[in-house]
Amino acid sequence: MKEDSINVLGGRLEPCSMQPMTGYWRNGCCDTGPEDRGLHTVCAVMTAEFLALSKYLGNDLTTPRPEFSFPGLKPGDRWCLVAARFLQAHEEGAAPRVHLAATHARTLDVVPLELLQSYAADD
Repeated sequence: MKEDSINVLGGRLEPCSMQPMTGYWRNGCCDTGPEDRGLHTVCAVMTAEFLALSKYLGNDLTTPRPEFSFPGLKPGDRWCLVAARFLQAHEEGAAPRVHLAATHARTLDVVPLELLQSYAADD
């Protein structure tokens, strides 16, 4: 069951990416709900640095996985990240830019708004 689609700015949650299709429910939005234990709520713009860190930490986002209809990500792609992984990437100096209007309000349970705003991408 999805929670209300509200972004970190208090408005309606905007889509993150349809190409590639992202989101816990693969609906293009960083929606969340009780089933999404990882909180895939941060709409991030992939960078080479972040993708390398993610792969090093055991989550290879660059290799296509056709069996999951996953094309593999490249720098510039938007993707719904796990909130804790975004925070970890910040601590490692490799956090990507964030689209605030497409980042779910539940992210604020893990990441302070001021930190998200410091990585704000041009919407």
